[in-house]
Amino acid sequence: MLVKLLPRSAVVSAAKRDVHSGLVAANSKENSVLKLSTVEFVSKLLDRRWALRIPDAQIHQVMVCGSGRFKQQGSEVLEFRNNSGPSLGDSMAARNLGQPVFYVVRDDLLHPLVNGNKARKLDALLPLLEDSSVTDVVTCGGCQSAHAAAVAVSCAERGLKTHLLLRGEQPEILTGYTLISTLYGNINYVARSLYARRDEILSRHANMIAGSHGSVQWLSDLLEPAAFVYHVPPKQIVSQLDDSSNTMNKKVVIINEGAGDAAALLGVIRLVQYLSQDHLFGKVQGVKMIVDAGTGTTAVGLGLGALCLGLPWEVHAVMLADSVEGYRKKEQSLISGFRKMCESPEIDLRLNGAKYEVVHWVERNRPRKFGNVLKGEVEECQRIAQQTGILVDPIYTLAAWELAAQLSQEQGASAGVVALLHTGGTLGIFGLAQRYKPHFQNLKAH
Repeated sequence: MLVKLLPRSAVVSAAKRDVHSGLVAANSKENSVLKLSTVEFVSKLLDRRWALRIPDAQIHQVMVCGSGRFKQQGSEVLEFRNNSGPSLGDSMAARNLGQPVFYVVRDDLLHPLVNGNKARKLDALLPLLEDSSVTDVVTCGGCQSAHAAAVAVSCAERGLKTHLLLRGEQPEILTGYTLISTLYGNINYVARSLYARRDEILSRHANMIAGSHGSVQWLSDLLEPAAFVYHVPPKQIVSQLDDSSNTMNKKVVIINEGAGDAAALLGVIRLVQYLSQDHLFGKVQGVKMIVDAGTGTTAVGLGLGALCLGLPWEVHAVMLADSVEGYRKKEQSLISGFRKMCESPEIDLRLNGAKYEVVHWVERNRPRKFGNVLKGEVEECQRIAQQTGILVDPIYTLAAWELAAQLSQEQGASAGVVALLHTGGTLGIFGLAQRYKPHFQNLKAH
């Protein structure tokens, strides 16, 4: 798979330019002080209650080998071998010299029904909802929305009711994420023509749920700096908006499609902090972190985490649902929201130095309308599963897997680590099998 890396002003590239100009040496003391103060602030930011008891994730090592067989496009068919108990730490890159390998952060194993990236986004959000005494959550997504299913399952586990607005028509047979959303939440299907005005529809539906005596807020209304940074219980803020003494009144919160809010970044930053421990990826060696991009929130969270913790990491996100302009706009919006919530001069300085760009947005080499599956991709997922025991899906994680394999080969003798964040998507395959029957009817034993 050949990909096109789009140019950006990466903080790593900026640092290299500074080295050549002699500025880093002159400012090294100031940079060290800034890095220390930023790391301390992040530690304080992450000292909160979480939905996930621990941030841990399994890490596997995948060895990439040539097969001697070639595809019709001329590229060699790669074979993979999985090591589920690799040796990690600061010297892991040196041990791999001459052998193309990449590492897989198995966030797909975090929860049996909730995608890994969704669990990370909800990691800080769910306690925020509980502390705010929220009773009902309204959100939206596509018919096979992993986000909607994740919200439904996670809220039900905590006694919160969910109301899901799904785009399109109800399938004849419920399967995949649609089935899970229906089992755990309250579903309403919205015509595609109306879904374009999703903010209006979400607001109207939330007000209907709240009734005349309840209250409705967007998630962003809860993200006051006092709750976001200093952990003042958000319910104190909510009580100012709804001072009714009736405990039966509903408090409804609207979550954006894909949970693309600043608070969703915190769980991903927590993951970066975990992975940067010395016995895992460490803080010294360069890491190229690969992730598939739907809304782009997970990628931005990874980039922000690396930047704020002063890690020599690069985040490469394969664009699947928007143009580079759209993703950069989303990146700017999330970073702006994060800065507003943090109110931290240290964070501002670091982000200004990075020119608000913390992600390498990567084009997929086989263009397609989002959600489409191309010939041979289901078979490739099958081959990877049979060789490694790791299941990827043709919409999201296959694209990230292919990029990780490519970069591991290009890395060659350079001392660096290529790591793939496996975001999940297993249940999505059931929905795809229903929608693209010919692709799955042709599966054969390999």
